[in-house]
Amino acid sequence: MTGQKFQDLADIMQKLRLECPWDKEQTHDSIKGATIEETYELIEAIDMKDYDEMKSELGDLLLHILFHSVIAQENKHFSINEVIDTIKDKLIRRHPHVFSEVKVNGTEEIVRNWEEIKLSEGRESVLEGVPKNLPSLARAHRLQEKASKVGFDWEIKEDVWKKVIEEIEEMHETERRGDKAELEKELGDVFFALTNYARFLGINPENALRRTNDKFISRFNYIEKKIKETGKKLSDSTLQEMDKYWEESKKVFQ
Repeated sequence: MTGQKFQDLADIMQKLRLECPWDKEQTHDSIKGATIEETYELIEAIDMKDYDEMKSELGDLLLHILFHSVIAQENKHFSINEVIDTIKDKLIRRHPHVFSEVKVNGTEEIVRNWEEIKLSEGRESVLEGVPKNLPSLARAHRLQEKASKVGFDWEIKEDVWKKVIEEIEEMHETERRGDKAELEKELGDVFFALTNYARFLGINPENALRRTNDKFISRFNYIEKKIKETGKKLSDSTLQEMDKYWEESKKVFQ
């Protein structure tokens, strides 16, 4: 049943490319922004635990996979069947403990084997495969994860925290010297060190910052709502008034 449903969807996509003027005009480049947007919408649905929305967003993402595959087939690059074969072969190759006689002792060994297999596939660095277009915080986290999988890592969590403090002090010293050219670099080092500490705490820093952003929006919207109820504009309000409602918002949005 699943195979037939997938074929029905693929047939619809093919029909759209033949008969819909808008779909005909699209290219990999013209829809790549929408592909990224659909991915973030899926993440938002996951965060909200909205399973109806998640179902819808997964469908949108599946549509984009088919869309890119159909465009590629038209240009004689590859087909959706080749996409499926590629991921199928990759999953089997990278799980020898499931599909062959390889024995492993726990998840850490599985992860280490995974990285070794990827290197044997032609990659020159364990850091390859981390997209440059990832948000920088998420990219830092993935780079650190990948390096740690081959043993390049701190041994003691407390030393990671000391590194965070060290980087903050270096940033403050750079600011005191008035060295604007170096300040951005030092701030980047602070973010990188904090990201590493988050990893040791078992926290995804991108998820953590996204939650904080959402909390800030909710609290600031509360200020806007309360100011509006007084009949004033936000721009006409004092900082003291806004601070009052900000403190109130903390009780509403934890």
